[in-house]
Amino acid sequence: MKRLFDDEISPYAVPDSFKPMTLLEIRGLNTYYGESHILRDVDLTVSLGEMVCLIGRNGVGKTTLLKSLIGLLRPRSGEISLEGVQLDRQPPHQRALSGVGYVPQGREIIPHLTVKENLLLGMEALPGGLGRHKHIDPVVFELFPILHEFLPRQGGDLSGGQQQQLAIARALLGKPKLLLLDEPTEGIQPNIVQDIERAVRRIIAETGIGVLLVEQHLHFVRQADRYYAMQRGGIVASGPTSDLSQDVVDQFLSV
Repeated sequence: MKRLFDDEISPYAVPDSFKPMTLLEIRGLNTYYGESHILRDVDLTVSLGEMVCLIGRNGVGKTTLLKSLIGLLRPRSGEISLEGVQLDRQPPHQRALSGVGYVPQGREIIPHLTVKENLLLGMEALPGGLGRHKHIDPVVFELFPILHEFLPRQGGDLSGGQQQQLAIARALLGKPKLLLLDEPTEGIQPNIVQDIERAVRRIIAETGIGVLLVEQHLHFVRQADRYYAMQRGGIVASGPTSDLSQDVVDQFLSV
């Protein structure tokens, strides 16, 4: 099977003999909506080749954290760095060029563009954008075969699960160092959930990128290496997902 993006040597691959290196580091992050204090002194890290899951009930600030990372919201205080480079003052497009890929909740597929056109948009995050990059790496069709069949279809004609696969593939075509996934299994049939889980694990294994996942689906949560639990905008628990107790599951994954 063709390896992901094997036309180039991935700069993010992590040698097996090396200790994982910190990719994303968040320190003391505070974000507000108006005068409402949403994120409270959030500390979090993601290493190269690692999947980290952020869990918590609805409304505790998980999506706010991802939007703060991608630059759609500006924190009042705190630091965000990617490979030691401060992202705090970079606008969203610059963060994408720096290697942050984002798959938002709700997918945000452009409905009147075809699947192919939606995929091509992902390459705007590459140096030179679409002016230099017009070839869709076929490995995304290995990950999500249905997309190749549906290339001429409008994005709005796809099912929710197919749109989610398209959104992830679009983000991958920007070759991110860090992939942010916001509720990727929400409202999706179980067989496609399994396809997405397998694809994400393969992406991490073969490229060495880091993934920060917001998720409520317990099986997917347990695919992660570590978890952070949020409550009232702050991190209140963390650890390896292998140590995730039923008490924590009941407290932070129950709706």
